[in-house]
Amino acid sequence: MLCTRLTNARFLTMDPDHPVAHELGIWRGRIVGLDDAVAALPAREVVDLQGATVLPGFIDSHVHLPWTGFKQNTASMAGCTRIEDALAVVAEAVAARNSPGSWVSVVGYDQRALGRHLTAAELDQVSQGHKLYVLHDSGHGCVVNTAVLDLLAADVPHENGFLAEGAMGAARALRLPYSQEELAQSIGRAARTCVAEGITACAEAGIGGALFGHTPVELGAYQLARDKGLLPLRVQLMVSADRLRPVAAHEADGIPRALDLGLRTGFGDDWLSVGALKIFTDGGMMARTAALSAPYEGMDHAGQLQDDPEVLTRSIVDGHLAGWQLAVHAIGDRAADVALDALEEAQRLRPRPDARHRIEHAGLIRPDQLPRFARLGIAAVVQPNFLRYFGDDYAAIMGEERAPWLYRGRGFLDHGITLVGSSDRPVTDGSPLRAVQFMVERASESGRLIGPDEGITVDEALYAYTVAGARACRWEDSAGSLTPGKRADLVVLGDDPRRVDVSAIGDIEVVATYVDGREAGKPAA
Repeated sequence: MLCTRLTNARFLTMDPDHPVAHELGIWRGRIVGLDDAVAALPAREVVDLQGATVLPGFIDSHVHLPWTGFKQNTASMAGCTRIEDALAVVAEAVAARNSPGSWVSVVGYDQRALGRHLTAAELDQVSQGHKLYVLHDSGHGCVVNTAVLDLLAADVPHENGFLAEGAMGAARALRLPYSQEELAQSIGRAARTCVAEGITACAEAGIGGALFGHTPVELGAYQLARDKGLLPLRVQLMVSADRLRPVAAHEADGIPRALDLGLRTGFGDDWLSVGALKIFTDGGMMARTAALSAPYEGMDHAGQLQDDPEVLTRSIVDGHLAGWQLAVHAIGDRAADVALDALEEAQRLRPRPDARHRIEHAGLIRPDQLPRFARLGIAAVVQPNFLRYFGDDYAAIMGEERAPWLYRGRGFLDHGITLVGSSDRPVTDGSPLRAVQFMVERASESGRLIGPDEGITVDEALYAYTVAGARACRWEDSAGSLTPGKRADLVVLGDDPRRVDVSAIGDIEVVATYVDGREAGKPAA
């Protein structure tokens, strides 16, 4: 007997052997058959989906769940366009805290909306004896007040209180880590938001590190979230490369640095597992710290690498030698050069044809870099909603020649490069459907077309969020398509993305999300 039979729907399976179905059978969390194979079988529950469209559950291959959850519960200056309004938000957060000497956090900071950065002196005016930490929306910078600057080493660089990249990490290190309970609750809040958007699995993009980590025992917080029933979707954890340390392993292993006990990609189960090793090579475009090969349009700098190229290369090579899948953060084209050079060197030293290495973001990729991606078998994990919401700004700072190279689609696919969709939430909106819409139409919110030749088809965009996402996370045997034997993770939509006008894809209703054969949010039978 089936546990559940879903009927009266249009199942877009993403499986070329059976591309469309109308019945789907589930037993113990797995898909056991389609159409005639299950139509006559008895089932404990039969669900009439009333003509809905069903897809494999979306896979968001690059998210930040704790940050998302904390952002949802933290004072925010998002939407402020005047300095005085932004400072008023800070003042209100300080008044609510009312504990001089303690830390007060504010999120939603974006200097572009304000016309310039806030300064430490301005924050001092509203700090009331608190330590202020105003996080940039990119996650690659913050503004702090003098009380924080006074605690930093004299050699930590800042610009009137604005700290970027490693300097921001130095400020973060001054604060006590979050507790596992706080993190678990934050993870749960963010995970519920993901599920509401049809996401059934995601990859957390960097735990335990100086830049985005929240505690040195962060993996334990995810285990706690799962133990407490707060994890309604599957999560793969990328580990920050700065957690590696020298090990005295046998010389035959060829492992210079590793996590304790040699933990690496693949450890865990269907619900919670260790994924790629996350390595940062540069910053972000919002903060103007993405490393470019030529200066930003109208500016006198070209961003920055996170470290010397030799140091970055060593981290990438050591991670490869230790057996990890690598997820290399590279937004600017100069950073991509460093990443490609290092990955090529790593494969030369120890060939691993199925390493599944990924470049996260791949925000600005020159035409000459595309063949190298393809030759090395590297997946491009992009965030289409960056251009949907920030595209006007990004196109302006790249200039006419480089703007068409931003967050490519067609260019990757035409070179045989695996194109993977993701969000980087909470940097921007996490909806896969809105991202799919952008991947096809390449239009920002203002209607500006950005690299229209990089547009792809609806089917290709859906593939990026299902089959390609599963492959990038090494889940292709159990997820990504509605194929018998795979997990019964699926999303029920109010309309068919392939049949509506492209401009309407982002507004399609997510009717229900099933994880492990059960509708998320409903108790087990």
